[in-house]
Amino acid sequence: IYTSFDDDDDMLAMLVDEAPPVVSFHFGIPKPGRITALKRAGCVLFASATSLAEARAIVAAGIDVVVAQGWEAGGHRGMFDPAAADDRLGTLALTRLLVRETDVPVVAAGGIMDGAGIRAVLALGAAAAQLGTAFIACPESSADAAYRAALAGEGANHTVMTLAISGRPARCLPNLFTRWGETVSAATPDYPIAYDAGKALNAAAKAAGEGGFGAQWAGQGAPLHRAMPAAALIELMWREAVQAGA
Repeated sequence: IYTSFDDDDDMLAMLVDEAPPVVSFHFGIPKPGRITALKRAGCVLFASATSLAEARAIVAAGIDVVVAQGWEAGGHRGMFDPAAADDRLGTLALTRLLVRETDVPVVAAGGIMDGAGIRAVLALGAAAAQLGTAFIACPESSADAAYRAALAGEGANHTVMTLAISGRPARCLPNLFTRWGETVSAATPDYPIAYDAGKALNAAAKAAGEGGFGAQWAGQGAPLHRAMPAAALIELMWREAVQAGA
């Protein structure tokens, strides 16, 4: 249903031609030839790890930066094999572990919502912090009205990890879709088959005036979000980070 970068030669050719400064991978590592082609084009390569074993595989593949994705993170869990055991390491523990045990820059991701959180992961040795949920309420975000309302509601305090929406573990706000997923005894179809069906379900629901079947991704820090323009939020978080380090 969705073409994988790892198998799509046209996508690789486009990336090599455009040569974006950064290319970031999720759900694993591309084939060696694709890594080589992007590095020759001058791209800096990132890849998500949820464990030390994944991080070591990323480093061994020649990727430049490891993103330490903690259990708190919103959206899809980046584990290479969704059927494998998951130690569910939190962002702080995972970040510190990868900083100590690998020799490439580590970017911390998961549950970071303000300057104090940024300062905390930098103090653990992270080269940078990666934030997603913090920006959902910004006017520049593509989140629809139902998503924004859910983020502002009580559900932000109770994010859930679910397979129902896409067929892979992903953290989101509780809604009609996640609650339906909790009642289904049949096995969820694999990603991306379930994801494609979920998007069709959401489109049909929205056409009928129901916004509770969206992929309303959010991390455990969701209650800490601030609704303001993205530039103002970045400036505010930078001031908070400086103050936290004073």
